[in-house]
Amino acid sequence: MKSEFRSLLLRLSGIASVAVIASSLGMSSAAQAGDKVFDELRFGASASIQGGHSHEDGVFPEITVLFDPFGFEQATGWKQQLLHPRVHLGTSIGTAGEATQFFAGFTWTVDLSDKIFAEAGFGGVIHTGDIDGNDDEPDLGCRVLFHEYLGAGYRFNSKWNVMAQLAHSSNANLCDGPNDGMTRAGLMVGYKF
Repeated sequence: MKSEFRSLLLRLSGIASVAVIASSLGMSSAAQAGDKVFDELRFGASASIQGGHSHEDGVFPEITVLFDPFGFEQATGWKQQLLHPRVHLGTSIGTAGEATQFFAGFTWTVDLSDKIFAEAGFGGVIHTGDIDGNDDEPDLGCRVLFHEYLGAGYRFNSKWNVMAQLAHSSNANLCDGPNDGMTRAGLMVGYKF
């Protein structure tokens, strides 16, 4: 009972921390730019695609906020788009007792046509999962991991899009301990401001 309460408390405090950081980053950049706070808001869900001991049960609701401090919006052509990444900040919420992730990093988006785009992201994650192999879930070795994802998406119009993504978090064998990692696949719906 005590560990369940601790886990719930960690999740709620993590979600609150992400919200506070996102709000403060967004407000300061909006005050400087004099316009929108966020570039894009994404929400969706994912599931573990790992097998055996490393499989995570349940569905993982996700929310990600993207900021545009480097001028991605004004970039034309794929070369300029690669030189102007956006910054992402988000969470993947563990259900069924699995790990919640809080992640941040850079997102590179390339338009393949007016409607179709590809995306890659790289950064770090802090998680609430098992680090030492005591539970029936991925053994992650340390609390802070690398986080990367690949996605392919479709734009319905200038505001709404949908993206399939594959995300992976692991310690790249830089921690003393196991490195099962977490690999999840899912769908995200985006709203561009």
